[in-house]
Amino acid sequence: MQTIPNAKFYENLPVLILGASGFIGRWIARYLSGTRCSLFLVVRDSRRSRKIFNEYTVNGELIEIDLTNFSDVTSTIKNIKPSIIFNLAGYGVDPSERDPEQARLMNADLVRVLCENLRVFSEPKLENLQLIHIGSALEYGTIGGNLSEDSIPHPTTLYGQTKLTGTETVKTYGQKYGVRGITARLFTVYGPGEHPQRLLPTLIEAARNQHPIPLTEGFQKRDFTYVEDVAEGLIRLSVCNAPPGQIVNLATGKLTTVREFVKIAADVLNIQDNFLQFGALPTRKEEMNHDDVSIDQLKQFTGWTPPTSIREGIQRTIAFFNKRGSLHQKNFL
Repeated sequence: MQTIPNAKFYENLPVLILGASGFIGRWIARYLSGTRCSLFLVVRDSRRSRKIFNEYTVNGELIEIDLTNFSDVTSTIKNIKPSIIFNLAGYGVDPSERDPEQARLMNADLVRVLCENLRVFSEPKLENLQLIHIGSALEYGTIGGNLSEDSIPHPTTLYGQTKLTGTETVKTYGQKYGVRGITARLFTVYGPGEHPQRLLPTLIEAARNQHPIPLTEGFQKRDFTYVEDVAEGLIRLSVCNAPPGQIVNLATGKLTTVREFVKIAADVLNIQDNFLQFGALPTRKEEMNHDDVSIDQLKQFTGWTPPTSIREGIQRTIAFFNKRGSLHQKNFL
């Protein structure tokens, strides 16, 4: 576990995490469990979430609500009066999530409800950011060039379009009403807690069972960011002096092809070259093929950049699960 940045700042503050048991939410919760904040964890399924929180050493008060029930969301905010809300809730990352109505409710309308509640119920004496909203690289869509936050986005997927609406809502409420919120746009995040169908878990599974891995050609470039770095970056952003409505790319600023990521992982996991079946799968139409990601704003507001290399991130992922016996008792390192 990395050093908790700004731990003293969080002492005695009520902090609300939406989507707390998700891939990134559990890591934010894990970090903040090491502070003396009052941590409230909003989840969809408390029974399942308790198992996750036990594995990730998370301590906090669980709140089970449906985030599309906006009256319950409003009641939760009124009762807790959080100083900071981390909104990690979203719909559409999983390929099975393709309902336009659910995408609109979770990615766009929920953000409006959060901003409206913060506008009405916020504590004016506090000067810190109130809302850390998670955006997505897919908001940029098909645009090329250096991806900076002031680029004009052109999302082509349901997820990207609805997430962009949420980002624009945070910006509007910040500029028009002074709601102290920012959007952190994430790129290709990997590490413990990923969905089993994603790239690194697929490679880990193949290494465990020693079977071939069908892959795309893998020439698309990605900004791979280790999940603990993302969690640390979000916490650093929560105490920065960014203006209300600011958008910040949270990434490494370094592009790596998917093929190179696979080869690094294969080396760490001792996967034979002939098991890597590049070209066996078609590249998905929604795959984003972007250029370099600008992280100038991240550096400006936090004085920090994600430090973990891909090799180190994969090694730490394996070590995390090996320590907990989560890889069916098989150690890779």
